[in-house]
Amino acid sequence: MAVSSSPSCRPTPGFEASLSLLLRRRRSFRLRLGEMVAELVDSHSPLGIFVSTWNVGGKAPTAELKLDDFLPADDNSDIYVLGFQEIVPLNAGNVLVIEDNEPAARWLALINRALNQPADTDADIFQHRPSPSLDSTSSQSTPGLDGPFSNRSRTASGSIIFQKSLKSIRKSYMPSQRKQLKFCNCPVEMAKKSYKDACFRCPRLQAYANEMDSSEEDELEDKLNDIFGLNDDGVTSSASASRDQLKYNLISCKQMVGIFVTVWAKKELVQHIGHLRTSCVGRGIMGYLGNKGCISVSMTLYQTSFCFICSHLASGEKEGDELRRNLDVLEILRLTQFRRICRRAGRRIPEKILDHERVIWLGDLNYRISLSYEDTKKLLTENNWDALFEKDQLNIQRASGSVFKGWSEEKIYFAPTYKYSCNSDSYAGETATSKKKRRTPAWCDRILWHGDGIAQLSYFRGESQFSDHRPVCGTFIVEAERLDGKSKRRSSNTNIRIGAEELLPTSDKHN
Repeated sequence: MAVSSSPSCRPTPGFEASLSLLLRRRRSFRLRLGEMVAELVDSHSPLGIFVSTWNVGGKAPTAELKLDDFLPADDNSDIYVLGFQEIVPLNAGNVLVIEDNEPAARWLALINRALNQPADTDADIFQHRPSPSLDSTSSQSTPGLDGPFSNRSRTASGSIIFQKSLKSIRKSYMPSQRKQLKFCNCPVEMAKKSYKDACFRCPRLQAYANEMDSSEEDELEDKLNDIFGLNDDGVTSSASASRDQLKYNLISCKQMVGIFVTVWAKKELVQHIGHLRTSCVGRGIMGYLGNKGCISVSMTLYQTSFCFICSHLASGEKEGDELRRNLDVLEILRLTQFRRICRRAGRRIPEKILDHERVIWLGDLNYRISLSYEDTKKLLTENNWDALFEKDQLNIQRASGSVFKGWSEEKIYFAPTYKYSCNSDSYAGETATSKKKRRTPAWCDRILWHGDGIAQLSYFRGESQFSDHRPVCGTFIVEAERLDGKSKRRSSNTNIRIGAEELLPTSDKHN
């Protein structure tokens, strides 16, 4: 039966026009929403960060050592944060007298070979000429992919009279404009007019920044460069040309006794890095020497602040030793201070670790497993990682809120990384002749992170038998906010609210 139309079923006057207006505004809103999403994606660059930590047991590497377990060849991250502990033996000479730079330089050359893959990989990357002594003629060094490393010249009595600094050696891997890394890279529109708060990239302050960046160490290095016939960067022009071909540049490199940290970045990212600073905290002998402690690296990438901490905490597996490690962490957080560079948008560039937006902590944290050797070994043979992790000291201390409160760590699905017999896959306790030398296996080597906009993709260990520790690696995806001429910061919530109101017919807006 046909249904007759009644007056109540007919559209009211103006309904068609209102519906048409609603549909047009809905399409307009969708377009605007799409533009906002595209702008958000464009203003937040997802970046890959590879992090690795390795206690190398005081052993200097040879040219034959491959870093595949510490730095996988198939990885293609944007940034590499690579930290070491015990690159030199922690004896009184290294702790109290003079740091030995040569192992650090050797690790740098191996990392450069792994990341930049020079054509002649069979060359002796540790080739170097002896550093000139006071009674020898000056000779020009030739750094580069086969660069020189520190070589101690001695008098007849055997005393050290000269040691080439790590700072000079590392320059062959750094970008040509390396000093720019220490400046503020805030966009011009974010900088205030006052010189006190302004950005060092501002033209009127560039000369001031260059003057302030100079230090006594730099002046001494420049004098040494003059003596040895090096150019302004401390490297020969041939080495300067070769480093322009590097895929990854060394951004930061710092040694404190046995702790050594390096940060590398893809060449195209270097121009977006600024505010680069380092801070060292000693927590070793007498509570302040550098055989234990940390090196922290602070920087901004685009408009996001990053902090990387490489640490070696108090050792020992006696009951209560974990409290000393907790104290080390708390003191590192309290004492780490980065020098002030500038301010942006009314707030300071971070000067403390937890002020940074993205923080990654790596190192030999030395937390042990609170079980007997026999019980630990039994769970190990069963691959019962969950039961072992329940007794992990760092896990217990974090759960109680005693340390690393608010930090994150990915779940561990690999065997404890300490302590192995030399050149062996057997834990040291299996071959120890006395219980005093036996060590209960433990996850000493860890990676944690703090902040939003960061996600861990993987957490794994390498299998190199080079030391009594196994290297531990992690890969991350992080957001780095960009602000440039094409992408301006604005409140997306406000824009969405206004757009939704526009969907209403005009007559309904005032109801």
